[in-house]
Amino acid sequence: QVQLVESGGGLVQAGGSLRLSCAASRGTFNIYAMGWFRHRPGKEREFVAAISRSGGSTSYTDSVKGRFTITRDNAKKTVYLQMNSLKPEDTAVYYCTARRQVFSVSYVPVEDHEYEYWGQGTQVTVSS
Repeated sequence: QVQLVESGGGLVQAGGSLRLSCAASRGTFNIYAMGWFRHRPGKEREFVAAISRSGGSTSYTDSVKGRFTITRDNAKKTVYLQMNSLKPEDTAVYYCTARRQVFSVSYVPVEDHEYEYWGQGTQVTVSS
């Protein structure tokens, strides 16, 4: 069973950048597809980005395309979310999540019910 720990959140001005990291422990990291979700104040938890277990396929929600980039380093058992051109509406708790993906190296899950493991979350606050 994989355990996930997020880091890198904080307070940043609009237009700034942050890089979130999610370190995995236990389990074989390269069999997990990885994702990032966020929970904005007053809204439902929503998909942000995901990456296949191979790293060759990614998916993003429309509102972050061109601004956020998800990558992974299987040797370091870490997935990253580089967030540029941040906006106040990006303010949220960001969660890292993992799905054991034994048979497909390229599948990218985008629904929260597809994921099995979740981190505790890291707060991102973007001031205007």
